[in-house]
Amino acid sequence: MDDNTFASPYRRRLLFYAVILLFLFLIMQLFRLQIVTNKFYSDKSNENSIKAEVLSPPRGIFYDRNMHILVGNKPAYTLEITPAYFDSSLAPLVEKAIGENEGYISSVLDRTKKIPSFLPRKIKRDINFKALALLEENHEHFDGTKYVIELKRDYSFGINGAHLFGYTKEIDPELLRERKDQYQIGDYIGYGGIEKNYEYLVKGTKGYLYYLVDSRQRIISRYENGKKDIQPDRGYDLVLTIDKSVQKVAELAFEGKKGALVAIEPLTGEILALVSAPAFDLQEFATTTSSEFLNSLNSNVDKPMFNRATMSRNPPGSTFKMLLAITALEEGIITTKYTVTCGGSFQFGNRPFKCTHVHGSVNVTRAIEKSCNVFFYNLMLKVGLDKWSEYGSRFGFGEKTGIDISEESNGIMPSRNYFDRVYGKGKWTDGYLISLAIGQGEVVTTPVQLAQYAALLANEGKTKIPHVLKGYIDNQNNSFVPIEFGDFTVDISKETFNIIREGMRLVVEGEGTAAHIRQKKFDIAGKTGTAQNPHGENHALFIGFAPFNNPQIAVAVIVENAGYGSTHAAPIARDVMKEYLKNITTNKSELIAKNAGGIIN
Repeated sequence: MDDNTFASPYRRRLLFYAVILLFLFLIMQLFRLQIVTNKFYSDKSNENSIKAEVLSPPRGIFYDRNMHILVGNKPAYTLEITPAYFDSSLAPLVEKAIGENEGYISSVLDRTKKIPSFLPRKIKRDINFKALALLEENHEHFDGTKYVIELKRDYSFGINGAHLFGYTKEIDPELLRERKDQYQIGDYIGYGGIEKNYEYLVKGTKGYLYYLVDSRQRIISRYENGKKDIQPDRGYDLVLTIDKSVQKVAELAFEGKKGALVAIEPLTGEILALVSAPAFDLQEFATTTSSEFLNSLNSNVDKPMFNRATMSRNPPGSTFKMLLAITALEEGIITTKYTVTCGGSFQFGNRPFKCTHVHGSVNVTRAIEKSCNVFFYNLMLKVGLDKWSEYGSRFGFGEKTGIDISEESNGIMPSRNYFDRVYGKGKWTDGYLISLAIGQGEVVTTPVQLAQYAALLANEGKTKIPHVLKGYIDNQNNSFVPIEFGDFTVDISKETFNIIREGMRLVVEGEGTAAHIRQKKFDIAGKTGTAQNPHGENHALFIGFAPFNNPQIAVAVIVENAGYGSTHAAPIARDVMKEYLKNITTNKSELIAKNAGGIIN
């Protein structure tokens, strides 16, 4: 019998089963493509056929506490080039039109070469009208070029506020890697100050226009007639605690000077004015900032980019005498009956420590009024380092205040551990404490710390964390949304505060070191200071508050390399207080709620 007789049915069955398996496989693949992975491939197809054009949202603008504009926006024209369609031989002509050197366009395109060539690149922001006209008139010859209308920051509202506001600039590559889910190359982002800290509120949300394109990414038409387009949402407008007129007075006072000023509302911790001098011109950061300008800032020995209000660290001088007096009174070491006889100097070991004058017999109130060094030299030795350092820490010295605008320094509040670490355990003596008594030596503070200290003295130990944001305007309903900040309190008896505050009142209203800034319409309480500076002229300081019986403003001023606090710092504080108390509004929250809708619409 032929073997093929048996093999033939067997082979037919194998072939039958193979065909069945092949059809089952094809059905499963069809099911996977049509059902399981349909959305994935549909999205991929759309990516190849739909092009999205980004619409940048307007950044939120800044208002002061009385709804006056501080920082706004204004239109600017930006040149964009899509490399896939751009004839590089025309680059020199375009570069000449926009005022850039030959090779500028290729350098920008090289930086972004990892991005698909059919996507546009921002070449230059804020091109002038002449360049715009040339591009418009010859548009048919410049394939791949176009201009878009964007918004740039407008700083034409009468104040500088460089360190307060911060600035915006194109996001740098390192930051872009960190935030690639939120930003794209060419996007602007806040750097420093309010712009950085509240970027999440002011940046807004991008919009998109969708187009149908062919395989070469050429636009065919609008996708679904624009029904799928997404409009950008503008950023929230911020209402700041700043008083525009007070800020302006403070800035004018610091023209030609180095130093800082922080004015604060004692009860709320709201910053009314903040100045760091010298500053820089924010207009230079409104669009593309030239390398020459940046180099001039970075090479300037006066460091105009450095925020002295929050970062500078200097001895507080005699403004620190109240802290020592509070420690002694609270610990029961002295009362108002305790007196010291000042003969013009204090002897410790073989070294004499001078006083400003011969004051005779003085108690704590009189010592503050006359700024008697001898009284506080004696007092420091009675109080000791540990208690003095403890109370300094209670008032926030040696720690950041938490102000909401930029980087901040801790300062230094020396303690026993600090001295042991710096000088070695057992290698320092009580002689090191003498300078601390008058705010010299190892203790250093920042202007914002001194402003918080002044606020605590003004409001008997109660304030809030210093801040410059009052709230924002909700775009959906034009309602004002307040932002709350935490309390900062110091548990000191009312009796002690009364004694200290009276001494500060007499500094101005009595026969003290700042009697020349006395005002007829309100009483000022304050304290002058002159901090030794090993690198040049002494620094002039003043802290104070007004009106004495109902404090509405507390101020800290430091003028670097100026000399005496009574001469150079106290008059600046007086002028700032006068301006604020002249214009103060009793119910600011109602004013904001009343005006917000009308201004935003």
